Amino acid sequence: MEKIRISKLMAEQGLCSRREADAYIERGWVRVDGVVVSELGSKAWPDQKITLEKQAQRRQTGRVTILLNKPVGYVSGQAEQGYRPAASLITAASQYRVDKSPLRFDPAHLRGLAPAGRLDIDSQGLLVLTQDGRIARQLISDDSEIEKEYLVRVHGKIGGNGLAMLNHGLSLDGQQLRPAHVTWQNEDQLRFILQEGKKRQIRRMCEQVGLKVIGLKRVRIGRIVLGDLPPGQWRYLKDAEKFL
Repeated sequence: MEKIRISKLMAEQGLCSRREADAYIERGWVRVDGVVVSELGSKAWPDQKITLEKQAQRRQTGRVTILLNKPVGYVSGQAEQGYRPAASLITAASQYRVDKSPLRFDPAHLRGLAPAGRLDIDSQGLLVLTQDGRIARQLISDDSEIEKEYLVRVHGKIGGNGLAMLNHGLSLDGQQLRPAHVTWQNEDQLRFILQEGKKRQIRRMCEQVGLKVIGLKRVRIGRIVLGDLPPGQWRYLKDAEKFL
């Protein structure tokens, strides 16, 4: 066993993101076994106890997470090739009118707001944007086991063992995919439940078994469902709501 950077340990323990950890360390808001650590790059043993000062805890409590029903034609992250980013839809006018959160739109909620995962420009549905590094890591870390559910309209003829291959047996970019749960909803629509999110994964999986995706909608991430949130509108994640 060897010492590991404290910022990495904090991210692995779900305390915050590595970037946030560095900011907290610089401010003297991190303790290891009760001793304040303020030097960037400091290391600790994996079994040492890391805690956050109240200032850091208050900062985390004030951070928001937003659930958006992204329409087709918007990119998840930064604007590209003339397309608008999904975050541009987060305005006072587009907040879901029956949002049950006590929060109402504040421009401060846009600062540091970033998508926790991707949803392709030609896909629609549930997109999470957050200021909270803990939630971002929970959703997009390599070891995340949070399910993501999609309704996928397809065209073409699938081979005899095509459905079995979609469930387990396909590879992308030289790596075997994790087992999935894929079932037919009707004659031209599949339901995918995945625990990973490689670039254009579902479309590329379908191509390998003779199908072309003509519509893709994400309807659930972990315990959070899209529900009746209208396209182009958003709501706050409530304190009681959890992805896991």
